[in-house]
Amino acid sequence: MAWNKTCWWHALLLCALMPLLHSCSIQMGLAPITSIDYNKVKTIQIATFPNYATYVYGPMTTTFNDRMKDVFMQQTRLQLVDRDGDLVIDGEITGYNQYNEAVDSSGYSSTVKVTMTVKVSYTNKFNSEQDFTDQTFSAYQTYDATQLLTQVQDELIEVMVKDIVDQIFNATVASW
Repeated sequence: MAWNKTCWWHALLLCALMPLLHSCSIQMGLAPITSIDYNKVKTIQIATFPNYATYVYGPMTTTFNDRMKDVFMQQTRLQLVDRDGDLVIDGEITGYNQYNEAVDSSGYSSTVKVTMTVKVSYTNKFNSEQDFTDQTFSAYQTYDATQLLTQVQDELIEVMVKDIVDQIFNATVASW
């Protein structure tokens, strides 16, 4: 078989790219996402956050409390305890409000903003420099004013709760 110029170019290009291709690899795995010293810290106590917002939507409280525990259990190796935890997270839901955010040309609201606010205290038994008291975390979502809050409320709460819990996780145990 005779090699033409095209075959030689392909062979030369392949030889030139082999070291590059060999050195590039994708490694996947779970990187440590927390700053927890598991040699010392073994347990976490997450209090049930009561809802003290002026407007109370019952399912929001359950959704928030369940999500808090789920995230810490899924993303850390800590054992959840009812008392005397090495890490303690406590707080309350302090706000759940809706506001007209934008007005259309007719003078009526076109967009409504829903905000959820949570106050949190955090204690680390082994590193008090990480402790904080009454830190506020909040999230918001908007929806079209042609809809009723009752039509979109559960979906908006899911998104806001996820956002706030992620903020709390990052402020307490994440290593960002």
